[in-house]
Amino acid sequence: MKKLMAVLLLSGVALSITACSSDYVMSTKTGDMIVTQGKPQVDSDTGLISYTDQQGNEHQINDDQIVQMIKKD
Repeated sequence: MKKLMAVLLLSGVALSITACSSDYVMSTKTGDMIVTQGKPQVDSDTGLISYTDQQGNEHQINDDQIVQMIKKD
């Protein structure tokens, strides 16, 4: 019984952690739609936006190429 409760508790914690990260959609000047895992990080010194795509790969794009960035619900 204790093992079952521990497994259920860990499952609940894992689900709550994944629910906290929100995906974002960025639209570019060329019309592409980029869906990210989590919030993209904007580096104001270099002018680059760093993000992780849906496959888990990290990318950077110049911030002047982004038209709009919205939080995906």
